[in-house]
Amino acid sequence: MKVIQLHQEEKQLIMLAVENNRQAQQQIYAKFSSKMLSVCRQYIKDIHHAEDVMITAFMKVFTNLKNFEHKGSFEGWIRRIMVYECIDFLRVKKNNFNYQDIEEVTVSKNESVYEMEDFSVDDIQNMIDNLPDGYKMVFNLYAIEGYKHQEIAEMLKISEGTSKSQLSHARKLLQQQITDLKNKLNGTK
Repeated sequence: MKVIQLHQEEKQLIMLAVENNRQAQQQIYAKFSSKMLSVCRQYIKDIHHAEDVMITAFMKVFTNLKNFEHKGSFEGWIRRIMVYECIDFLRVKKNNFNYQDIEEVTVSKNESVYEMEDFSVDDIQNMIDNLPDGYKMVFNLYAIEGYKHQEIAEMLKISEGTSKSQLSHARKLLQQQITDLKNKLNGTK
């Protein structure tokens, strides 16, 4: 009973926001902005640029709110807009990611598994931030957002092999950073 009521409240809030009700828009922004800033921050290292991208994406959310069909999660719909806005920002910023087109990539099955609980969220975010933009973009889309390589290839206008290649390179760089950080924490480096 409570779930239906909450869904109806969200639907009503969306309907008010579609009619340019500023208070409803503010409530939507307040509810989702911290999560969406986190999404933008996964892709964009500089917090100020991430905030700018998030605000621009929210403008697109409110402009296109009438197109939301209430099928699936409203938060997921907003998140998708955020991800696309981040991609557009990085595409303009770099104009070309550091892609290598490789049709087949072999991923080693005996890749080491690290105990990630040894690291803080900031440590992990810093490691991801240290990846080249192309690697970082593909890694986030695949590992965090859950897109398949074919979808990533379409979004970034690259080949599926390039997407696989970028993910493989990102994993290797992250593994090296994890090893270096573990050694530093253990005092062996």
